[in-house]
Amino acid sequence: MTTLRSYVQDQWHTPTDEGAPVHDAVTGEEIARASSTGVDMAAALHHARSVGGPELRALSFHQRARLLADLGAYLRGHREELYAISARTGATLYDSKYDIDGGIRVLLTYADVGRRELPGGDEGLVYVEGARENLSRDGSFLGGHICTPIQGAAVQINAYNFPVWAPLEKLAPALLAGVPSLVKPATQTCHLTSRLIELVVESGVLPPGSLQFVCGSAGDLLDHVTEQDLVSFTGSATTAERLRTHPAVVRQAVRFNAEADSVNCSVLGPDATPGTPEFDLYVDQLVTEMTVKAGQKCTAIRRALVPAELIDAVGEAAAARLAEVVVGNPADPAVRMGALASVGQREEVRRCVKALLDSARLVSGDPDRVDARGADAERGAFLTPLLLRCDDPGATAPHEVEAFGPVSTLIPYTSPEHAVFLAARGRGSLAGSVVTGDAAFARQVVLGLAPWHGRVLVLDTESATASTGHGSPLPALVHGGPGRAGGGEEMGGIRGVLHHMQRTAVQGGPSMLAALTGRTAE
Repeated sequence: MTTLRSYVQDQWHTPTDEGAPVHDAVTGEEIARASSTGVDMAAALHHARSVGGPELRALSFHQRARLLADLGAYLRGHREELYAISARTGATLYDSKYDIDGGIRVLLTYADVGRRELPGGDEGLVYVEGARENLSRDGSFLGGHICTPIQGAAVQINAYNFPVWAPLEKLAPALLAGVPSLVKPATQTCHLTSRLIELVVESGVLPPGSLQFVCGSAGDLLDHVTEQDLVSFTGSATTAERLRTHPAVVRQAVRFNAEADSVNCSVLGPDATPGTPEFDLYVDQLVTEMTVKAGQKCTAIRRALVPAELIDAVGEAAAARLAEVVVGNPADPAVRMGALASVGQREEVRRCVKALLDSARLVSGDPDRVDARGADAERGAFLTPLLLRCDDPGATAPHEVEAFGPVSTLIPYTSPEHAVFLAARGRGSLAGSVVTGDAAFARQVVLGLAPWHGRVLVLDTESATASTGHGSPLPALVHGGPGRAGGGEEMGGIRGVLHHMQRTAVQGGPSMLAALTGRTAE
């Protein structure tokens, strides 16, 4: 049995106990054990601050960008190995590429951001934000803003659904900012993250102390964070609340970024009737969001808001498409949807579906029965895609209960204002979408959705070919959302870098400011 190791203080650490079992999501077989027992969390954070931070801050933005480019290139050469491990998390090859290739793409995107948008050479140790402000009549007293890296660690606590993309999308902006990272993955899929970290270490690309990895429980990790650290969490809203209110986080005013679960919605425009391209785009997107990663995406469509007069047509079309989805062992090329991350997660989804069915009915699928091609449906964490329909848009459960799997609920609306009202009942979401060819409808709904969403996609025939879809976060755009979604932001190009830096107003004479910033007077 493989015992997964942590990587702290630039050394591999083998746990001193048996640890928790990690299972193959497809077969149910125990494949590894994970534990953080014996890891000195305080020492790990001290190492990040005293070794990793100085090593990274000694480099310019352009030199750090080169590290990201080199690391991305190295990992690209090991994708096939990572795909094979990913299959044991229940992921199809498409799912694996979404996770693994997507994570590598974030590294390369931030490498490009560093080269294009951040200074190099002698100016590359500080970011000057905006123009100088003249604070005197004769121009002898000026002010401006500089951004410098925080002198702590970027602690990332990740969910199980993206074991490669999640650590890399957090690592990239932190490293570019000059801040070392400590990665703590979810146990269900930590065997894939473990191999990722091994590859990063084997690459020899990163300076000492710039990356550490804790496999297993977080233990007392948060007890040791300080005002110079940043905690970034991805997972449930309940856990986000618990971590955000941790005494050390509150006492030290530690920067805390959360990307939490949300009951995302997609709105179909009244113009998108059966036979129109937009109707087909909507159904295709809905089915895709239900089945990619077996619906285990924080951005997946949980509420399909459709005009009341179109709900029958949408339900029939989506059910027909879902009936064609082959569920089973990802090793079979015919399989379209693999397993959930664990049997425990499957049972949690079933509990949530039961709560949803108090006010809804099934349109497609059976939560208690699935035909799993090439696999044992009970030993593996398999579930059939489940499309529900709630004819009472005022019911509470569809707007509050998130079944984190291949589950979505059709909900009727009667007007643009009603659609916006229903969307807002999710109390804040990561992603929403509007599928329509009517620009006036799109404008009204998007402006209504915007205060409640971190990102909104407008999909029509003009953008359909190039669109990355409802649920795809992009490194150039912020990823996060208000309210229930956590109130945080990740990535967003240069914005993600600045999350890891302190903005400071500086005042002085022109010559002194030029010396401080490396930028001559404008």
